[in-house]
Amino acid sequence: MTQANGQATNAVVTVRAQEGSSASLKKYRTLIYKTVTPIAFIIILMTLWQLGVRIFDTPKYLLPAPFDIWQATLEGFPDLMQATGNTFISALLGFLLSVVLGTAVALLMMVSKWIRWGIQPYAVVLQTIPVVAIAPLVVIWLGPGMNSIVFISLIVAIFPIISNTNLGLSSTDRNLIQLMQMYKSSTWTMIWKLRFPYALPYMLGGIKISSGMAVIGAIIGEFVAGIGGGKGGLGMAITSAAVQMQTSFLFACAIAASLLGLAFYLTIAAISHYSLHHWHESAIRTDSE
Repeated sequence: MTQANGQATNAVVTVRAQEGSSASLKKYRTLIYKTVTPIAFIIILMTLWQLGVRIFDTPKYLLPAPFDIWQATLEGFPDLMQATGNTFISALLGFLLSVVLGTAVALLMMVSKWIRWGIQPYAVVLQTIPVVAIAPLVVIWLGPGMNSIVFISLIVAIFPIISNTNLGLSSTDRNLIQLMQMYKSSTWTMIWKLRFPYALPYMLGGIKISSGMAVIGAIIGEFVAGIGGGKGGLGMAITSAAVQMQTSFLFACAIAASLLGLAFYLTIAAISHYSLHHWHESAIRTDSE
């Protein structure tokens, strides 16, 4: 009997080991597929682009080939990196301010219905006004340069944070709220210990959206309020390249702007996954993923 139990135990251990090995192999294959597929797609796209431009003899000022863009990137690499760094600083400041102010506004809206009724219409109106329409006013008020660029980036990025955070704070389980009310918890205690953790996935979703929008806002601000020379960002570099018909370098600046926005997004996505993957359904990977 003991021998039979030992054999059954060994069989179970063997099956579990095989299942674990199979799951690890499946996860490894999925990671390879997710990595190789985008790389293969971009290689095919670049090859077709290069061949198409050469076959149809498209002028470089209309549509440069990928090789021309790469060559322009190498030639203007120092200026491109400096412009990207300037835009990064402006976008980062605007993004951080949007996170702090947006979260604070959403918390105030949750604390008092009077504040919520007073702020919400203006927050919606602020989002619906085209930023290019108010950017000249910002330049008049704050002057050209970093201050105006950061403020424009803030305006573009703050609304998703206010909206998502307010939605998350308002979506807390009513049963849990009533339970804390039974224990005579204060409003701020309830927000900090219940509503805020419950709203965290919503907040991180809004922050992910705002991370890319902050870069867009910074570049728009540079179009309107940017200054040239070493202090200019990607917006000024794009404007200068377009005026001088340097289409290859214009593409290089556009790609740099896209990569900058992608870096912002991936950073926040990594923070979001690290914060949520142990407990929230949105970040827990299933076996099919």
